[in-house]
Amino acid sequence: MRRFAWLAIVASFACAALPFGGTTVHAASDPSAIAIANRVMAALGGADAWNSLPALEWTWQYVSNDSVKSERRHLWDKRSGWQRVEGVGRDGRPYVFTAQIDGPAEHAWIGGVAIQGDSLEKLGQRSRALWRNDSYWFLMPYKLLDPGCRLANAGDTTVAKTRYHRLALSFERVGDTPGDRYWVWVNAANARVERWDFLLQGDTRMGSWSWEDWQLQGGLMFAGVRRSERNQIRTVEVHPVSRVSPTAFTAP
Repeated sequence: MRRFAWLAIVASFACAALPFGGTTVHAASDPSAIAIANRVMAALGGADAWNSLPALEWTWQYVSNDSVKSERRHLWDKRSGWQRVEGVGRDGRPYVFTAQIDGPAEHAWIGGVAIQGDSLEKLGQRSRALWRNDSYWFLMPYKLLDPGCRLANAGDTTVAKTRYHRLALSFERVGDTPGDRYWVWVNAANARVERWDFLLQGDTRMGSWSWEDWQLQGGLMFAGVRRSERNQIRTVEVHPVSRVSPTAFTAP
């Protein structure tokens, strides 16, 4: 899989547990860009609906040539800050990793066997990296007003008679790759994100993906497909969760 496909889109999910709604916007953000981001949030279902959502689960897929190359199932408890990711490794063994997003606690099982010691610490780091990557692919439009994200107005453009507002995103001391930069295309008519371009830290080649297949789940809108020329990132089986099992983060 290409570098950007799974472990580079990680910059701005460091503030995942913070509330949304624009109260902690980066001081250097452009007011006109903030206004566009607020329109995006309203079109997604609104900050109140997002903030009241207890938990969320989904499956992240990387698809190339119509074949699923990688797949992971996620559960995020927004209130406690715990996340769980599970899948099947290259060796064919199932894995489950759980971790506090912004804390030290972590658990890991491979093939049903609990991992301990230095290996657990490494798997905890991997768990958080997978979380940041997959979550940002899934939830970037909800993250525009995070405090570590600087928003600038990159101007409007028209493509195929559709006018887009363009938001330029940069980051300050957040995530694994704070040098990443993004340009988010917002449909001016419905405030829906329909594309992003990005230049990743240490890279010289621009990436560009469409955001498609928007669906309503639990009163909130989520994109089901992000598409480049040859590849796709899909988020499927999306379910808002009202109650998380007490053992979701402590047992495989």
